[in-house]
Amino acid sequence: MFVPELSHTAPLEAVDAVLPDHVAWLDELYERGIVPAAGRREPRDGGVIVAVAGDRARTGEIAAGDPFARAGVCEYRVTEFVATKAAPALEPSRESAS
Repeated sequence: MFVPELSHTAPLEAVDAVLPDHVAWLDELYERGIVPAAGRREPRDGGVIVAVAGDRARTGEIAAGDPFARAGVCEYRVTEFVATKAAPALEPSRESAS
């Protein structure tokens, strides 16, 4: 499992101009089962996404497709973690402890 964390690199006015496209992009990822949760950080200087994408390279490709990234209003940092315990809704994403 991965946690792509984005940080805004542009003023909020520029971020807000791309926000509808970013939300539509996230909606598609929710529908495909890649993103079970996402949201903005407080203070509003970026956001956090939980992604089930298979591997780091695929997660990077997904992040690169974000309209925020394509518009140059954010940068991504991806953290990988092994979800050895999960709530029932996330159980299919859980990984075995090794």
